Amino acid sequence: MLSFRLLLLLFFIVPLFEIYLLIKVGGVIGAIPTVFLVVFTAVLGALLLRQQGFSTLRRVQTALARGEIPAIEMLEGVLLVFGGALLLTPGFFTDTIGFICLIGPLRRRLILWALRRGIIATVGPAGGPGRRDPQQHGPRTIEGEYWRDPGRDKDGKGRR
Repeated sequence: MLSFRLLLLLFFIVPLFEIYLLIKVGGVIGAIPTVFLVVFTAVLGALLLRQQGFSTLRRVQTALARGEIPAIEMLEGVLLVFGGALLLTPGFFTDTIGFICLIGPLRRRLILWALRRGIIATVGPAGGPGRRDPQQHGPRTIEGEYWRDPGRDKDGKGRR
């Protein structure tokens, strides 16, 4: 987990770096083209984010239809949201990281790398409550609540 100090440092360093890049690029190509480029990358990023989001949603639905848990696809969705937020933030550095989050193979490699390094924690066997391993034999426990209806007798029929 990232420490608070590191996040605070990033909170100050990233905007300063963005301002530095904007000034340098503006000095080379001019102020108006720089502003146009920043707006263009935001619009292009929003369009790509929409396309990638629908693609990821289709993969989630396909995995669910097969009875699988779409864990990687859900993590891809998180990275898409993160990348979309970075693309809407004005600046070239954040746009670059945002576009990296939108490239499918890079996004998947980043997720698998984070899982291997333990940056993203995995929890127990896949399935969760209510799921059963097909190889498992024996009784199955279903949790629930029970109460007796006072208007009915033991065998479930109404009183007369």
